[in-house]
Parts: sequence; C-alpha cells; structure tokens
Amino acid sequence: MIRRFTGWHMTGILVAFFAVVIAVNLVMATIAVRSFGGTVVDNSYVESQKFNHYLAQARAQDRLGWRDDMALDEQRHVILTLTDARGAPVAGAGIAAVAEHPLGRAPDIALAFHETTPGHYASAASLPAGRWQVRASIDQGRQHLLREVL
Repeated sequence: MIRRFTGWHMTGILVAFFAVVIAVNLVMATIAVRSFGGTVVDNSYVESQKFNHYLAQARAQDRLGWRDDMALDEQRHVILTLTDARGAPVAGAGIAAVAEHPLGRAPDIALAFHETTPGHYASAASLPAGRWQVRASIDQGRQHLLREVL
C-alpha cells in the first residue's frame, strides 16, 4: 500500500527540519561565544607594523641554532632545557616568562626561573591544571619562545 503525504505532513517535516537546523546553530553559537576569551591583539594595525622586526628577531634566533625543550614536572613546575647549535647546554641564562591561558580565562602568571644544572631551568611557581602557553624571554642571545604546556 502506497502512503501519500498530505500538505500538513510535508509542512510538519519542513518545520521539524528547520527547527533542528536552528537549534544546532544556537548551540554552536553559544559554545563559540562562551569559549572565546577576547582579542588576540589590541590593535592589529600596530602589530602589523612590527612584522618586519619580528622576522628579523626570528632570523637572528635561527642563526644561533639553539634548541629548547619545555615541559612540566610532577608538581607542574615549568622545566626548560636549552642547548646550543653543538648540543652543549646553554648555562647562565636569565629567563623571564609569563604563562598565559590560551583562551584568556585565567590571569597571567609571571614565572621566575632558576638553573638547576647547566642548561636546565625550573620555574619557582607551579601552574594550575589545564593548558598554558609560556612566553619566555632569554637574555643570553636575546631568544624569545612561545611554547604550549599541558
């Protein structure tokens, strides 16, 4: 037996389809708004004017040939290991760093580092649980790092 849909059936199916589409859009928009922490930069035009300077810094950093490894220990202290182009530890570096939440949901945390062994540095403060981006400046060789730690 062939069943025919009346106009009311088709109208109901069409309304149900669009209700599902609208509901999904509302859920996705709500998630997007709640998870975005704010602006990436305050003024993109001003940052774009600094682009060539950033490129020059990156090239100078590449010429040094340093390698870095950043991780968290069991107590969530940031551990940074620095080696030069030959693989020798970079000792005696002064490191200033800031841990930033990637979505801006938590305040930034200033990190002071001390050298535990030549080329190995540990932060005095530990990080709260979650994902963090650590932006570090190293006075020796004028290095700048941005690494993500979990």
